[in-house]
Amino acid sequence: MKPYTSENLRNVAIVAHGGAGKTSLAEAILFNGGSTARLGSVDNGTSVLDSEPEEIKRKITLTSAFHHLDWQGKHINIIDTPGYANFIADTKACLRIAGGAVVIVSAISGVKVQTEAVWKYADEFEVPRVVFISKLDRERADFERAVGEMETVFKCYPLVLQLPIGKEEDFVGVVDLITMKALRYGNDQSGKYTVEEIPEHLRPAAEAAREAMIERVVEADDVLMEKYLGGEEITAEEISRAAHEGSMTGKFVPVVCGSALKNIGIQPLMDLICSCLPSPLERPAQVAELMVAGQERELVPDASAPFAALVFKTISDPFTGQLSLFRVYSGTLTSDSSCFNSTKDRKERIGQLLKLAGNKQVPIDKCIPGDIVAVAKLKETATWDTLCSEKMPVRLKGLELPSPVISFSLRPKTKGDEEKLGSALHRVIAEDPTISILRNDETKELVVSGMGQVHIEVMVDRIKRKFGVDVELDAPKVPYKETIRGTVSVQGRHKKQSGGRGQFGDVWIKIEPLPKGSGFEFVNDIVGGVVPRQYIPAVEKGIQEAMLGGVLAGYPVVDFKVSLYDGSYHTVDSSEMAFKIAGSMAFKKGVIDAKPVLLEPIMLMSINVPNEYMGDIIGDLNSRRGKVNGVEPQANSQLIKAHVPMAEVLKYAPDLRSMTGGRGMFTMEFSHYEEVPSHLTAKIVEDAKHEKEES
Repeated sequence: MKPYTSENLRNVAIVAHGGAGKTSLAEAILFNGGSTARLGSVDNGTSVLDSEPEEIKRKITLTSAFHHLDWQGKHINIIDTPGYANFIADTKACLRIAGGAVVIVSAISGVKVQTEAVWKYADEFEVPRVVFISKLDRERADFERAVGEMETVFKCYPLVLQLPIGKEEDFVGVVDLITMKALRYGNDQSGKYTVEEIPEHLRPAAEAAREAMIERVVEADDVLMEKYLGGEEITAEEISRAAHEGSMTGKFVPVVCGSALKNIGIQPLMDLICSCLPSPLERPAQVAELMVAGQERELVPDASAPFAALVFKTISDPFTGQLSLFRVYSGTLTSDSSCFNSTKDRKERIGQLLKLAGNKQVPIDKCIPGDIVAVAKLKETATWDTLCSEKMPVRLKGLELPSPVISFSLRPKTKGDEEKLGSALHRVIAEDPTISILRNDETKELVVSGMGQVHIEVMVDRIKRKFGVDVELDAPKVPYKETIRGTVSVQGRHKKQSGGRGQFGDVWIKIEPLPKGSGFEFVNDIVGGVVPRQYIPAVEKGIQEAMLGGVLAGYPVVDFKVSLYDGSYHTVDSSEMAFKIAGSMAFKKGVIDAKPVLLEPIMLMSINVPNEYMGDIIGDLNSRRGKVNGVEPQANSQLIKAHVPMAEVLKYAPDLRSMTGGRGMFTMEFSHYEEVPSHLTAKIVEDAKHEKEES
């Protein structure tokens, strides 16, 4: 690997919706840059970036991948990102640390919802970008329509630098509007081209497009504007310089075009990456918290400054163990050294530093400001931790991850895998923080939550492949509860005589309802010692055990008060166990007569949908027994807030995606419990009865 400086470094994320051709474009860039010996193919399973078995099987990118190449004296770190909604949080994490982005817009399908989403992420992190109009060799490809759509949806000013030569299967090259030359490619995927004069039938369109390009590009430079208005010729070098300034400030977005599969138009895009996307020195300084003084400090991308880096991804590698990927913001770090994890307040030993090259790793001696590198087997470090110099401890801000939207109960297929499953899940969460694991004490289930059904299914496949644990998924049980609406007094009498010492316990209790959320209250109203003091805790314990399984469907009973007010005992046969049983018997008998009802969890949902879908979504929420609390206008969308029973939204994510064409998003959290409507109680009780019989 050739040595490089921060000034010559480019960190470039390739982003778009799923199926736009991100991985194919990255493979073409790597091939043309000489980093790979052949043009990798997603369809043929020869991609060096989509190398995970799950990716090869599904033919989609499931996790970000990293590679590098040298081009035009620049060292380019390529980041191939996922485009499907289930894995989009990984893309957001990559944009957090990227210097620039290549946004792909398909000439066939235009701007899809996930492309719109990643564009907003790039806005959030102020990432300069260029656009590549892809798939111009395909049927129904339309360059002008794609440019018009990106201008409308992204609300940006496209700086069109190329025009396509030919349409669909006759697409053979591009017209470079800066040099006013035609680049004609062969049909052998080699990427080789000849520079020719512009075909006569395209010259009028090319001249008009060049004039429009110059009118837009001079807006980035006042000197050029004066020169243009004075009728002077604008040179190619001046156009390139202004294009760089305009893309850096966001005044416009440079646009080029081509076909990744045919390897057409890739080298001009690589030139554009070098000329229009920033080096780490041109990016705004990162602000970090100075741990000692509690103040903020700007991190200077200087090799001699104190070291500071942000861990943005963790990979569980079956051979090298856990790999921590980090982006350096200041200073340098060498292999076989040490640094400080300011997030965990722990010192970390650094072994061999690595540059990722797809599924391979290249050892390096040191990393410099702006670089993206990996290190194996850090003991304490997790994603979004800060690594820094112990002499100047700072902490960088991580990333707020989206909340999971779908949950499943998870269990190993064989009991012997229970211990292995725990270890496997721990490593999976380290690799993918958008997955959460929770043990529900009420339903006795292990519940796994993620960004969608495919997300969870991929996680299950990886657990089996990497850790040898086979698991089963089911819809999670709804944690219903039971309560009472009436007041009763009841006796619990336990008497057993079977030779020798017997058992005797006798209690009278009063059971009455409490307000919602009050839980359980026990009151000792015994007077005169009719129940000895030492047995009263046993009565309470018997009730507490009995309340875990209600009389309707076996769910825990909540929000009630029990008063122990009378009873009797036997000097020889009474015991704590006897009174515990008596308390349990009294409670079970009394609840039956205390008008028991079933309670269900109600979720608070915030659903963000485009304006045109608001009516459909509200109607759907009403059909799910939801109560809409309000609607707040957002930019081009509406935020609907509603309370909805959990039982009605266990699989809401795919339903919302279907109703909104993937453009709706939601978050959900537990709010409170409410009484189940009487017409639904019978079915829930019947289902619980069947489940108990089967178990």
